[in-house]
Amino acid sequence: GAGKSTLVNSLLRRQVSRAGVIRPTTTSPVLIHHPDDGHWFTDQRVLPELSRVTGDGDDAEGTVRLAESRELPAGLALLDAPDIDSVVSANRGLSRQLLSAADLWLFVTTAARYADAVPWDLLRQASDRGTAVAIILDRVPPEVMAEVRPHLVDMLRAQGLGTAPVFPIPETTLDGNGLLPETDVARLRSWLTDLANDATAREVVVRQTLTGALASLDSRSEELVTASRTQQRVTADLTDIVNRAFDDSRRGVENGMSDGQLLRGEVLARWQDFVGTGEFFRKVESGVSKLRDRITGAFRGHANAPADVEEALHVGVAQLMEANAATAAAQVAREWRALPAGAEILHAHPELARPSSDLGPRVDAAVRTWQDEVLDLVRSEGQDRRTNARVAAYGINGIGLFLMLVTFAHTGGLTGAEAGIAGGTSVLAQRVLEAIFGDQAVRTMAAKARAALLRRADEVIEAERTRFLDAVGARTVAADQTERLSRALDAVQAAR
Repeated sequence: GAGKSTLVNSLLRRQVSRAGVIRPTTTSPVLIHHPDDGHWFTDQRVLPELSRVTGDGDDAEGTVRLAESRELPAGLALLDAPDIDSVVSANRGLSRQLLSAADLWLFVTTAARYADAVPWDLLRQASDRGTAVAIILDRVPPEVMAEVRPHLVDMLRAQGLGTAPVFPIPETTLDGNGLLPETDVARLRSWLTDLANDATAREVVVRQTLTGALASLDSRSEELVTASRTQQRVTADLTDIVNRAFDDSRRGVENGMSDGQLLRGEVLARWQDFVGTGEFFRKVESGVSKLRDRITGAFRGHANAPADVEEALHVGVAQLMEANAATAAAQVAREWRALPAGAEILHAHPELARPSSDLGPRVDAAVRTWQDEVLDLVRSEGQDRRTNARVAAYGINGIGLFLMLVTFAHTGGLTGAEAGIAGGTSVLAQRVLEAIFGDQAVRTMAAKARAALLRRADEVIEAERTRFLDAVGARTVAADQTERLSRALDAVQAAR
């Protein structure tokens, strides 16, 4: 809002850069050059990140508009940049990028804002880097000119910019074309023309800015290296928290498969409804044939019984997976909140503080897939004629249920009567399976079923883990970034 575009237009004596009272007027940079210098700017050598446009169309993000003017001497180009204190963050970032590319800064401020913090932060950077700077003090009421200009010069001197020329432009009325009076910009135009026509003076300006920029690379690159190392350390810490929590989650599922908890509660109740207790377990020792008769009778008399037990087991396994995944997510969120970087990620992604919305359906699908895999395993092992006949006597679903129970047969964690019932359950299921398939085959099948369930659990847990790792990955830096920064600095220093 310092009147940069109006100033540029007034120097050229025509409307080239959009001016107005509504901010921001300059949303994309406008580069004005002499017609003979067009070839310097039409390719991507200068400002390679910006696409070139011409004409008077609307500004588009990521573009620089090229304009020609014979009012500019050959060898000199003006770049009208967005405000450094623009309300639009993208404009602020672009203006700083353009300042870094310029040989000379024409710093436009006003009598009302010349002491603001934002411009002085950049002017201090210019001083530190030895950048060539000229100050244009715009829109100065005539009655305060004698007071404001000396004060600005004193401030520049205090910041190491005492040699920077200052061009005051009084507050005035624009003409019918929206331009400042010729007399108000004559001194600035004369200075720019003299600079363009003096090859030695141009070289001094360019070399001053270039030398200062190169000299500042040592300290600036060290800051970058330090920041890069810090970011790598922080992302490593965040990643470690994620991996530790979800590794614990995986171990929790694995332990839950062998500590007897899956044979508690509803599974035991449904199992007792199915086969009974006491007398039935004593008959385990009376022979497999009698056992088979009792079980097949139970299956026939209670058509829904195997499905009830299987569904109860399904619910238990799903709860085991879901609870461990949810615990891991809560643990990560709790530890991340204690770290600034972690708290920032959680603020940007509040959904990470809880399990993913589709965790329940994914767990349900994973367990049902595993149960189908167990039935496929039974079918695969029961392919020969004799075994197939034995499997048929109990039914695929019944044998599959027994194999699932044997998979969780360890009774650790159960006490008293509950442990006895669970132990009887495992003995019953294992005896039936051994009579059909043999001891070794049962051990192999149980191991395969357990491994298959762990694979399904891993898929669920890894999907939850990935949510957090992706959030960290979006903020991480390449592992070799520090080394590449050091190599780039060495190359620049060698080229000097």
